[in-house]
Amino acid sequence: MATALRDIAARRAAAARAAAALMVAVALAGCYTPRETAETIPNDYRQRHPITIGETEHSLAVFVGTRPGLTPAQRADVLAFAQSWKRDAAGGISIDLPSGTPNARAAEASLREMQSILAAAEVPQPAVRVRSFRPVDAAQLPPIKMAYPRIGAQAGPCGLWPKDLGPDTDPLWEENRPYYNLGCASQHNLAAMVENPADLVQPRAETPAYEPRRSQALEKYRTGQSPATTYPNPNQGKISDVGQQ
Repeated sequence: MATALRDIAARRAAAARAAAALMVAVALAGCYTPRETAETIPNDYRQRHPITIGETEHSLAVFVGTRPGLTPAQRADVLAFAQSWKRDAAGGISIDLPSGTPNARAAEASLREMQSILAAAEVPQPAVRVRSFRPVDAAQLPPIKMAYPRIGAQAGPCGLWPKDLGPDTDPLWEENRPYYNLGCASQHNLAAMVENPADLVQPRAETPAYEPRRSQALEKYRTGQSPATTYPNPNQGKISDVGQQ
């Protein structure tokens, strides 16, 4: 009987120790903060600051004074705006026309000239929407704003510094990893310079080969001649005359 009681007491003590150890482990797990790893802040700047493809706005501000009409430079700007709309627009053109301002009448006359330029550039009339706006300060001379949505590339925002660059007690500092903002400006500039954002996702289709030149080269190859281009003047095919006598 005494032996059985001692076994029961030993089992209860072991269970109590196990429960106490479990409670300590749970408490420690609640206080544990996981370290930042390469998965949370990647070392590759292209993953820290990826270039994303989305819809952006392409706009043009046409400044109009109290004298109606567009300048030659403004007419050229409106024509270039219409041509770019035909090339890469993802929606219609919206024109914001100032109202209740000293240049309101001049803006209306300039608007008619802008609409004629758009029509000459073969922009459909239903694709153009005009809406009036009244600025807070009625004494201002706000411009006429033209805008349309298009697909664009973006990266950023830049200038974020979640970690100090100096010495730190954080063990992550000892790994000498690149700082977070590194490469953001390069990605932002690349996204701003690319002409067709789709080029960042997939290559363009190949253009057809120049058939006359291909046929001539194949004919020379068939007859055993060199397909290289020959010039009557040996210096004609050179791009520089450096070193020539």
